[in-house]
Amino acid sequence: MDYIEEQNNEVEALEHIYSGELEVIATEPFHKFAIPIKSEEHEPESNNGLACRLEFTYTEKYPEEPLIINIEDTENFEDGNDEELHAHLVEQMNENLGIVMVFTLVSAAQEWLNVQWDKVKLHREENAALKLKEEEEAELKRFEGTRVTVETFLSWKEKFDEETGYKKRKELAEKEGKKLTGRELFMTDKTLDQSDLKFLEDGDAVKVDESLFQNMDDLDLDDDEDDPDFDPNNLSEDD
Repeated sequence: MDYIEEQNNEVEALEHIYSGELEVIATEPFHKFAIPIKSEEHEPESNNGLACRLEFTYTEKYPEEPLIINIEDTENFEDGNDEELHAHLVEQMNENLGIVMVFTLVSAAQEWLNVQWDKVKLHREENAALKLKEEEEAELKRFEGTRVTVETFLSWKEKFDEETGYKKRKELAEKEGKKLTGRELFMTDKTLDQSDLKFLEDGDAVKVDESLFQNMDDLDLDDDEDDPDFDPNNLSEDD
């Protein structure tokens, strides 16, 4: 076989197939040339599509022995993609020894880019969907109350009583022998604790919106009988 003739004939055919794209880099001692390839949807200088430049260098006994392939100017390749593509092309060369194969190798590389780009798109879509789900879950949590159990309710109520000062009022009233108002009795009645606990134990976990308790001082819960000016004889039928 006349290897030089085979190589020259292939280069001539490739120049017609890839007219305007094939770049001859050298002719001595053997031909060296480059062909750019890209995946579908490729847009230069963007995140869309994959592209690279394949450089081929003939060897002394090509096509009966492999030629040299380099992958240059990669676009949007992930780590390891160039090695994967090169291994794929080496496999193709070993299957086509004995015949000129550059067109076959370029076609195989082109198909590999398309398959890889489909994987990249799928990966991006999955990440976008996951991010959206996480954002939606975070937004929902903003509107959720505090989910409590018996233990967390007791801890919360003790803190609430301490902050609102009802414990201190009760202790002070007991020391001075004063009668608690209806509102104070309501806030310090131990039976309420038990009823709350029973509700929690019998039912599912509930949510507590603490903001509902912030304006308790604005409610008029005092018993009329605790009012020193209260006169039951002045009550009308409507009362």
